[in-house]
Amino acid sequence: MQVILKKDVQNIGEVGDLVNVKDGYARNFLIPNALAEVATPGALAQRERNIARIKAKAEKLHQEALAAKEEIEKIETITLSAKAGESGKLFGTITTKKLSEELLAKCGMEIDKKSIILDRPINHVGNFLMTIKLSSKVKAQLNVEVTASETIKEVFEEEVAE
Repeated sequence: MQVILKKDVQNIGEVGDLVNVKDGYARNFLIPNALAEVATPGALAQRERNIARIKAKAEKLHQEALAAKEEIEKIETITLSAKAGESGKLFGTITTKKLSEELLAKCGMEIDKKSIILDRPINHVGNFLMTIKLSSKVKAQLNVEVTASETIKEVFEEEVAE
């Protein structure tokens, strides 16, 4: 089935694209969620009239994402501290929500926690790489350094039994 995308859909296309998808995917997901519409002759004509406006809007969003990427990458490293055991394991983890709040404090940019991708969970002291997806084509990378604010002695079961 041919559909016209109303919004960017990951691994399918961008706004205004004419794409072929399976009938069930279009009927059960794309159309009910207002992500696409069926490519009727009227919809195709409307798409042609709006294509310049859609592309200009997409280019504007792309330029904003590039500017945000530059701003984020100026920071280079975010340093956080948390309680940790003697082995360097944190009590809890540093969440994407916490990273989002830290970015807001550092550069004044509000980043959705769902846009933050970590290469591995932040549950130890050390350095981590954080990727921020600003748009479908623009991603910024930032280092996260986690230090121990307080080192707490770890008590093992054998010591407790004595």
